[in-house]
Order: sequence, then C-alpha cells, then structure tokens
Amino acid sequence: MGNIVDKLKYIMGIDDLDYEEEEEEYIAQEEEEEIESLPVNTQTKRMRSKIVNIHTATSMKVSIHEPLSYEDAPKIIDDLKMRKTVVVNLEQLEPGIKRQIFDFINGGIYSLEGTIQKITTDIFVLAPVNVEVDGNIKEELNRFTLKW
Repeated sequence: MGNIVDKLKYIMGIDDLDYEEEEEEYIAQEEEEEIESLPVNTQTKRMRSKIVNIHTATSMKVSIHEPLSYEDAPKIIDDLKMRKTVVVNLEQLEPGIKRQIFDFINGGIYSLEGTIQKITTDIFVLAPVNVEVDGNIKEELNRFTLKW
C-alpha cells in the first residue's frame, strides 16, 4: 500500500520516488529464485568458468621450408596463417630470388602481426602472433654448440 502512495506522490511531483531500494530488493530476489531453479550441475559450471586448463590436447607444429623458386613463398605464408611456426632456409637460392622471397615473407609476417628472427644469414624463424620466441636463437645455438 505504501508503494502506491509513494508512486502517486511522485506522479504529482510532491515527493521523489526511490527506485534504487526497490530495484536492489527485486534483483536480489530474482537471483535467489534463479539459483534455486538451476540444477546442481549448472551451479558448479558457473563457478568453474574462470578455470583454464593449461594442458591442452593441441600440439604445436613447426614447418620447415627450403624454397627453390618464388612460387614456393605463398606456401610459407599459408603455414603462418594456420598458426604454425616456420623455419625458412634460403641457402640454396640465387641472391635475386632470395631477396624476392624474403620481401614476400616479410610482408606476410607484417600483415599477420608475427615475428621473424634471423638464425644465420640465410635461415630464419617465422612465428605467428600466437607464438612468442623468447631470447635470441642465435645466442642459444652458440651456447649449445660450445657445450659439444
């Protein structure tokens, strides 16, 4: 009954209607009813939604390419599109073709927001955006070969 009188006072401009208290009570009441109506399994799923499994079943793939002509360059970028890490060996190519392929690869890496890291003068590691290359591979290889 008090709610009707308060609403009439508000309509006439005599008093301000305080919706906030009513809304809080209504929302709390709805949440209780919603939780009670949910099956037990659904309630537990709601709480587990922030848990992320770090041991996924997907495997990381590394693709190795030794292109022999400029026509092989799109295959390298296709592997990057499929989020594979790519190792490119350009040692067997003539300097002109090598430069063309390298420019094509750099454009693809840029557009896919990936990274490129030089191992030797003609060998590169291309990593898609979902792969982070930590450290300098060249330094790691030098340390590894010094141990032998």
